Amino acid sequence: MASLLGEQLFQISDQGPPPSKDFYQVVITKTEVILRTWKISLRPGFRGAAPTTLRTTHQDFLHHKPLQRQVGAVFGQVILEYAVSLCQGKFDYLERLPDDILLKVLSHLELKDTALLAQVSHRFSKLCDSEKFWEQTVRNHCAEFTADMEGLANTMGWKKIFFTCFYRSGSKDQ
Repeated sequence: MASLLGEQLFQISDQGPPPSKDFYQVVITKTEVILRTWKISLRPGFRGAAPTTLRTTHQDFLHHKPLQRQVGAVFGQVILEYAVSLCQGKFDYLERLPDDILLKVLSHLELKDTALLAQVSHRFSKLCDSEKFWEQTVRNHCAEFTADMEGLANTMGWKKIFFTCFYRSGSKDQ
């Protein structure tokens, strides 16, 4: 599973909370947390100031409460909690799997379970709503599907074909 982890585990960039116009970036690698800040100001003392970079180990980040407060203020509590969990070695391997492998996993789930999975994250929502997923669903679960219907599915969309032609509300096999 460790091979699924690249050198960079997470990256996010955003503008600081108002009234600041500063930009921030957090990069979490396998060994360190990097916070970059760009001061945006019209004041002569800050105009054209170079970005600053703060590098800290995972352990130091876990004990550096002011840095954690700054990350939380800029990116929000959810991102801070995710950063802390990465620094504690808690990796979300499922989220890192390639789409083709996740589609194979999804092919073994019931439709109602994929609807629940789509609520887990933006990535799963996009994947469960993708044409690839719906094409796979039609091909694997719809015995009545014919080659003549493929052109129609490519034109109308696989999801629409599934719900128009094959889905029966309340069916036990879905």
